[in-house]
Parts: sequence; structure tokens; C-alpha cells
Amino acid sequence: MPPVDLEEIKKKRLCSGCVGEQYLSDEIRREGKRRRCSYCDITRKTYSIEQVADRIEAAFAQHYERTSDQPDDFESMMLRDREINYDWQRHGQPVVEAIGEAAEIEEEPARDLQSVLEERHADIELEKIGEEAEFGDETYYDLTGVSDAGWQQEWQRFETSLKTVARFFSREAARHLSSVFDGIDKMTARNGRPLLVRAGPGKDIGSLFRARVFQSDDKLTESLCRPDLHLGSPPSLFASAGRMNARGISVFYGASDPKAAIAEVRPPVGSQVAVAEFEIIRELVLLDLTALGKVSVEGSIFDHTLAGRRERASFLRSLSRRITRPVMPDDEPFDYLTTQAVADFLATETNTTIDGIIYPSVQVANVLNVVLFHKAALVEKIELPDGTRISAHTGQDGGDGWEDDYAVFERVPPAKPKVDLPSGLWLPNLAKLAQVPWSAPADDSSLREPTLRIILNSVVVHQIKRVSFDTDEFSVRRHRWEDRDEKF
Repeated sequence: MPPVDLEEIKKKRLCSGCVGEQYLSDEIRREGKRRRCSYCDITRKTYSIEQVADRIEAAFAQHYERTSDQPDDFESMMLRDREINYDWQRHGQPVVEAIGEAAEIEEEPARDLQSVLEERHADIELEKIGEEAEFGDETYYDLTGVSDAGWQQEWQRFETSLKTVARFFSREAARHLSSVFDGIDKMTARNGRPLLVRAGPGKDIGSLFRARVFQSDDKLTESLCRPDLHLGSPPSLFASAGRMNARGISVFYGASDPKAAIAEVRPPVGSQVAVAEFEIIRELVLLDLTALGKVSVEGSIFDHTLAGRRERASFLRSLSRRITRPVMPDDEPFDYLTTQAVADFLATETNTTIDGIIYPSVQVANVLNVVLFHKAALVEKIELPDGTRISAHTGQDGGDGWEDDYAVFERVPPAKPKVDLPSGLWLPNLAKLAQVPWSAPADDSSLREPTLRIILNSVVVHQIKRVSFDTDEFSVRRHRWEDRDEKF
């Protein structure tokens, strides 16, 4: 075989039409020089073989690894086993095939590229001891997996800082969360499923169920009278800390199923649970953590941003599991800090408007929970004529004893006759003016637009009779042996 003139090979031109890989072909068409192609003899935009070798080298450094030319320990054991007819083959593809498949080019330019790259990585010392150098003629290459180790370490530092250094006004935490969630509106899960979904009128998620536990009839009847106030998101003063909110931050936790809503509040036996369905009355944007757990990134290995985007996608898949994992009650004050910080960031700091989060229930399989952030958690007040008196009861004495009977009674004043005033005459309603409070409002409900409307005929009271558990059972094995250690 005649010697290869590498300097002449480097000067060869490869045109955009001879490159099947779309990203690289487009780049050549956009940035190359118009020359005659050395392989198809057509004049169009081209790169020199040395330029293409630069792009191959960079892409392989990020996405390929040279495989071992020797079997590993397990494979060696298989080879030594005479009862197994095991034929070891080196993993990956021969280097020329790997280059050709990556760039989608014919064998001739692929072999020229391998020759140029082999010269770049030639190592005399390795050659002396019989070791391969990168892009050697007999090397094999395989696509690497994705490692998100850097992202995981950064998240661990973020969690530690949040729990032990600075909980509020942490620029480092804000910077990290920005890097995690920036551009999330443009990302998709496998098969194109969006991470951000629309909820509200005419959407798949048009209503949510919410439950509240009661251990006394007095509080239950009060809530049945005004379920819009007592079964919806609590006032800030009474908002306890949860998975997605700090104490004092009022949000709306709902479920896609009424039974799941009951399970989420973990009612004790003997208690009563009121469940109501709330209609979403305006369009909302929700981050779907079930889709985040399957986020996928497509792209070309010749796009230098692909490796970073794949690593980030791998981390986001694991982050979905982190956010939704069960937390023991004793660990909630600390372990909820991270998810609370994520929710606060998504609610207030992202460039894309996000009104809440969809996440899988940890109490009931195949059921979704939704948290609506404070800005989207306001329940519309039910319309009642001025002067309406409301009462409720949970049962009554019958002939055979107490009978459960949940009912609400609204006593409205009689309609006042309409008085026609002379045209142009306006009189103030003095009774209304006398009721106007002159102090500041107790919350910000007047500054928010209602998002939810209770469906009054959906309210149901559940009496908790028993609780069942779905468990995995493991027997405990116990061993005893005689310890003859002289220290005893």
C-alpha cells in the first residue's frame, strides 16, 4: 500500500452534500468556502478535511470513548469457563465506521479523517509498549453514557447551604436554581410531551379536589356554611408549612381524585373529612413533574452544547424523584426546605409564568396532586344576599336514636321593593359606608384574581371508620454463632 501523504489529505475538501448529519451539513453550508468537493466532484460549500477533523475530534471527546482491547474481569471469567461457549468481541465499532456513522459520510472521507486524527494523537511511548493511542487504525469507539455528577454535587451544596448557612436572600441559591430551571418552557419529555401544561376551562385538568380533617362538629358545621372560605386555601395566618410552602404562605393543595385528597390529609380514625371539588375558572400554567422525570434532549453531537444539555436533562429526571419522594414527619422541617425553595423560585423568579406544580401522590398510586402557588390559590367567594344567615347540622335525633344528616340552611332577607329615583339623583348607601373598615385589609386577597370556584353540590363528608395500609413485608432472619475471638 503506497504511503499516505497526510498534508495532501488535509487539503482535501468535503462538501455539505456529502455529509448526511444535518447539523454538521448545515454548518458547512453556512460557514464553508465554495470549492470543488474532493469526493463527489461537485462545486459547493465545503470544509477542508482538517476542519472536519477538528469537529470530529471535539464531538468524540464529548460523546465517545475508546473501548478496551482486552476483556474485563467478568468477561475473562466467562472465557475461562469451559462449560460456556463464550466468544469475546471488543465493544463498540471500528474507528472508521464510528466516524462514518457519526458524520454520516462514506468510507473514503471517514478513512481520511481517521488518518489525520491518528497523526494528531500519535504517541511513540505508547507504541513502544504496545498500547493504543486515540484514533489508532485498530481502535474501537462507543457512545458514552450521560453523567450528571457535577449537577448532583452542585445540588448537594445547594441543599446544605439552605439548611445550614443561609435560608433567605441567598444569591447562590437563586443562581443555582436559575441554572437548573432556565428555559424549562422549551424542554419536552419523550415523544414531545411538554413540561409545562395548561389547566383550566376546557383543559384536561379542569377541577381539583381538596379535603380537610375535622375532629369536632362545631368546626365542621362552620366550614359547611362557608366552604369557599374554610375548604379552600387557608388564610396566611393559619397556613402551616407543607411540601411546597413555608409557614404563612397560603397555597392550594388539590388532587385529581377525591379519595386521594382524603389520603393526603392522613385523617385519624374517628375523624370526619369534608371533600369538595373546585373548578379552575381561568387558564393556569403548571410544571408537570411527571413529565420532568422523563425529560429528553435531542440534538447533534456536533453541537457543543449537547453534552451539557444531556447532563442537565439527566439531573432534572433525578430532581423530579427528589422533589416527590416521601418524607417522614420527623424530617419534614428540614427536608421540606429544599422543595419550598424550589416552589418559591418557580412562583416568583422564573422568566416564564408558572402558577403551580403537578406531582404524583405519595399516598395513592397513579393519582396526581397539584399545588397552586399563592398567586393562583384564591377561591372566589360564593354569592350571598346581604343579611343572609347560614346554619348547618350534622344529624338529628330520630325514633331509633341519632341519625347522620348533613345539611346547610341559608335564610335570606326578603327582597326589597325597587324605588325609582328622579333621573340624575344619586344617594350614597349610608349603611354600607358605616360597614367599611378603615384599617388595612388582613390579607392580599383584594390584590389577587380568583382562580378557583367551589362547586357547592360537590361537598361530601366522609366519616373515617378504619385505615388500611399497602405494605411490602420482609421477615427478619436472626443468626447466632460462637465468637472465639481472644479479646472476649
